[in-house]
Amino acid sequence: MVYKGIVKDNMPIAIKRCALIDERQKKEFGQELLILSKINHKNIVKLVGCCLEVEVPILVYEFIPNGTLFELIHGKNQALQISFSSLLRIAHEAAEGLNFLHSYASPPIIHGDVKSANILLDSNYMAKVSDFGASILPFCMHRVFVLNMPATTNLQSTVL
Repeated sequence: MVYKGIVKDNMPIAIKRCALIDERQKKEFGQELLILSKINHKNIVKLVGCCLEVEVPILVYEFIPNGTLFELIHGKNQALQISFSSLLRIAHEAAEGLNFLHSYASPPIIHGDVKSANILLDSNYMAKVSDFGASILPFCMHRVFVLNMPATTNLQSTVL
């Protein structure tokens, strides 16, 4: 389940939390946390925080307001018409994010679940690759790690 929250600076965030969680989902959350804590690219969704002190882990991301590429293509918003050149730009931006993962991340990261539903669109319809739970990591990244991220308080939430 993904919720929308507002932090005290009026910055919107997306809060990802599973209602029920099994070992596979815990592994996927951990993998997503590990990957997103190590990369920074304009075409990859940014992780801004997490909470691992509860039975169900929570990941906090930058809020991406315009939904997914899947929704754009398949008409969730029928009133929105987008040009072919804009679709081509979005595809290029998604490819830039994936190229960064494959060619510049150290070690390289294979996304593992590239599809239009995992390409988010920000307020300017810039593509952001998301959902790294199925990503393939080299063996060396499966070590235990400690990550310090600032705590977030005063959240207001609504279901997205």
